Amino acid sequence: DRRFIDWRRVRVKAGKGGAGCVSLFRAANIAKGGPDGGDGGDGGHVIFQADQAVRTLEPIRNNYTGKNGGQGTSRYRRGQRGNDLVIKVPVGTVFKENNEIIADLCKQDESFIACRGGMGGNGNASFVTATNRLPREATDGTLGEEKRLEAEMQTIADVGLVGFPNAGKSTLLRALSRAKPAVAAYPFTTRNPHVGVIEYDDYMQIAVADIPGLVVGAHKNVGLGHSFLRHIERCRGLLYVIDAADDELCNQLDALHFELEQYQQGLSTRSPAVVANKIDLPQATENIRRLQQMTNLKVIAISAEYQQNIQNLKNVIRDLLKL
Repeated sequence: DRRFIDWRRVRVKAGKGGAGCVSLFRAANIAKGGPDGGDGGDGGHVIFQADQAVRTLEPIRNNYTGKNGGQGTSRYRRGQRGNDLVIKVPVGTVFKENNEIIADLCKQDESFIACRGGMGGNGNASFVTATNRLPREATDGTLGEEKRLEAEMQTIADVGLVGFPNAGKSTLLRALSRAKPAVAAYPFTTRNPHVGVIEYDDYMQIAVADIPGLVVGAHKNVGLGHSFLRHIERCRGLLYVIDAADDELCNQLDALHFELEQYQQGLSTRSPAVVANKIDLPQATENIRRLQQMTNLKVIAISAEYQQNIQNLKNVIRDLLKL
């Protein structure tokens, strides 16, 4: 099961321009043919391009270097231009340099040149003047640009599942989609987001993300902290997932709401409903009744383990996005 990566720090370096050539023309029966050294080719650019077929930044490497330009040769032949390096990224990827946004690739095939290649050097034929008919000098190509960028996916899913560790989010994602996140009986099984796709009878598809478990104090960077909350703000809608068998489920909901609001005001309003999981356990029914009395949010009682009420939840998710 591949990890879902929605943030990368990338070093990019464009190709260097090729060197110019020093050459004097030589041919039978032609005396003093003169300089004919060609210019070097330009270095290749490094380009990022949005592609809907790419779903995560996981394939993106930490370092990229563009192709260098070719050297100039005799008979005025210019060196070959270095091929551009085109790197595919998910649609909705934002690039930052020194914490400032320099590009937002929000459409299919939209691209931007992250680093421009260096210019090719001049061959000695370029230095011919009225007073210097036989120059023996050429210049090297210039270096390509080099930058350190941060790539972030602005939206990782349509709906994010938010809850404390062991609330059953991974099991729920398995029940909703074909995704196979790790499931275990200990906390923090999920360390990175996992994204699954809900498929409807009319071929509508909705991406749902299993977000790593929240802990109290996340807005102060406790636990997975800001990394967790960064995943949350990149989902169009949210669903609280709580353990219905926990007698403190009302406090769970309050704590989730508090952490989201402390991190970003209004973030909690993306969740119009609470998913009360594990209704197959005996104490869940009474706990859900108390929860319904203390919140105005819609409460959806399910058992992800035994696939109870999953279809109703799928309908609620679709209504949440108004699709």
